[in-house]
Amino acid sequence: MRILLTNDDGIHAEGLAALERIARTLSDDVWIVAPETDQSGLAHSLSLSEPLRLRKISDKHFALRGTPTDCVIMGIRQVMDIKPDLVLSGVNSGSNVADDVTYSGTIAGAIEGTMQGVRSFALSQAYLFYEDGARIVPWEVCETHAPALLEKLMVLDLPEGTFLNLNFPNCRPDEVDGAEVTMQGKLAFNLQVDARSDGRGFPYYWLKFGERAGAFVEGTDIHALKHNKISVTPLKLDLTDYSVTDRVARALGYGAQV
Repeated sequence: MRILLTNDDGIHAEGLAALERIARTLSDDVWIVAPETDQSGLAHSLSLSEPLRLRKISDKHFALRGTPTDCVIMGIRQVMDIKPDLVLSGVNSGSNVADDVTYSGTIAGAIEGTMQGVRSFALSQAYLFYEDGARIVPWEVCETHAPALLEKLMVLDLPEGTFLNLNFPNCRPDEVDGAEVTMQGKLAFNLQVDARSDGRGFPYYWLKFGERAGAFVEGTDIHALKHNKISVTPLKLDLTDYSVTDRVARALGYGAQV
């Protein structure tokens, strides 16, 4: 089995090294095409106005000056001579749950793999910030539990256009209370603009998330993580809201839509 790995935290990220170790429990044929630099929050974006610079680091390891989406496209269409059987994106530093999946470059890697006709999974590891600004990401959780989970999910018959979003809880490996199939939760939107001035007095800005409350409804991804469960959320490329198509059609003066 041939596996292509990518991420959005960059080629030197600890999570990518963890993902390679996970992938090598499944196959010896593992390829990596990952961004040269951190591409977090760029979602499913393409580099259309800049050239893509590809750098070979070692055998089957490549860094690309581009987005996670670019990496998957280059991996499948340029770097690899045969299409992979599986695309794994991650392991992201921090969870990708609820509304955040729309921002995530990790999710984008799995989206692009799915669009290229390859079974794809996104993997993310939850952690907490501490008051002193330090953070400890428990990579051992995903490394302990992901291999067996992926072995089960790789043979699953998924509909065309569907991929899986896997999130691992912030706890010790022996505290994980199994896996749960979940739906997207809802987090309060608290994106803030931090206005600053540079050394010459010119303004610049940082976007940052403040404290975010969530509706920890049972069955959601954020509820699962809070209860030390691995969240497995099926996501699909089709964003159509079929529940309102008839209403929109009637508003436009058409008959009911199928």
